[in-house]
Amino acid sequence: MLLVIDVGNTNTVFALHDGENWRASWRSSTDATRTADDHAVWLGTLMRLDGMELDEIDGCIISTVVPQAKFNFRNLSRRYFDAEPMFVGDPEVRLGVPIRIRRPEQVGADRLVAAIGAHQLYQGAKIVIDSGTATTFDVVGPDGGFEGGIISPGINLSMRALHDAAAQLPRIAIQKPAQVIGQDTVSAMQSGVFWGYVDLIDGLVRRVKAEYNAPLTVIATGGVASLFEGASETIDEFDQSLMEVGLLEVYRRNKKD
Repeated sequence: MLLVIDVGNTNTVFALHDGENWRASWRSSTDATRTADDHAVWLGTLMRLDGMELDEIDGCIISTVVPQAKFNFRNLSRRYFDAEPMFVGDPEVRLGVPIRIRRPEQVGADRLVAAIGAHQLYQGAKIVIDSGTATTFDVVGPDGGFEGGIISPGINLSMRALHDAAAQLPRIAIQKPAQVIGQDTVSAMQSGVFWGYVDLIDGLVRRVKAEYNAPLTVIATGGVASLFEGASETIDEFDQSLMEVGLLEVYRRNKKD
């Protein structure tokens, strides 16, 4: 069984594939100080609740934007799965994605993996919106090629900055407000953050579509993407599986028989 791990700045996703189907997936907060043993206890407990055991895992692929986490995840795979983990971004791991931008070496591996996942699941050209610590908008061509994108601060990052920089503004939860015009400080902040991000998404998607000048399917993924379901006018699909599907495909492309 293959374990895929997507380590983001805020959350880490663990998912299991048995060769034919996805068996389970779990999300935890990212903490680079967690040891291999910590991860094994947490993951083993969740697997047993679903009728599985750690020793069923015989392969592991990892995408991480947190370099400090690599050491503990490498130890996790070696010690508990008896497998050398595959890290997306390592020179020997081939992604097989045409990268059509000026500085291809600057594209984050996580963005390329999401592009691969989107190409596996959806036909035609696409915009992949990944809402996490940063919100990225990536254009994927009909052949799966990476054609460029946009990076903006994530919604949680913006809300934290608002609280940290303005002494009288409280830290608030992100949620859709009852109306656009706030009637107190909290509802005013919620409106600014929520509707500001909805309009950021819709406005940038419209600009990309106008510049690309060809049909584009818009797919949203990432930890907070579901917040915008029913509010955005431009998102066609909400799909949390892009990274897992992309990692599975990268593993298959690089696995030695």
